[in-house]
Amino acid sequence: MGEYLEVEELNDVLLYDGVCKFCNSSVSFVLEHEKNDQLKFTPLQSDLGVRILTHFGYPKDYTDGILFLSNGKLASKSRAALYISKFLKRPWSWLQVFWIVPLFISDFVYNIIARNRYKWFGMTDACMLPPRNHKERFLE
Repeated sequence: MGEYLEVEELNDVLLYDGVCKFCNSSVSFVLEHEKNDQLKFTPLQSDLGVRILTHFGYPKDYTDGILFLSNGKLASKSRAALYISKFLKRPWSWLQVFWIVPLFISDFVYNIIARNRYKWFGMTDACMLPPRNHKERFLE
């Protein structure tokens, strides 16, 4: 975008592993099924992604899963996915029902997928290019 964004000013940002094919497909899925086009996106590997990671005490090379930044709080793994699901159209928004699942269970399942995502789905050499019709929603 060219402008310097302060971490504290950001809201409703999905941070994803930009070289993970599964993660890129997940971003495309969100773009296709989102209700109101209000989410923003940035790869964990981008300058902004690294600044957000550092701001919240994560290692700069964190790629263990998606993160969701909203209202000054950074959610990770299964909780990030559940926060994102509220922005989706039905029936995908119904995933909200999984808030009742204890965190240790939902993160256990999430971690299995996250640990195997490169093996199962592969990697790309570079972060995905934003679709033209959503380019302004990709912060870096």
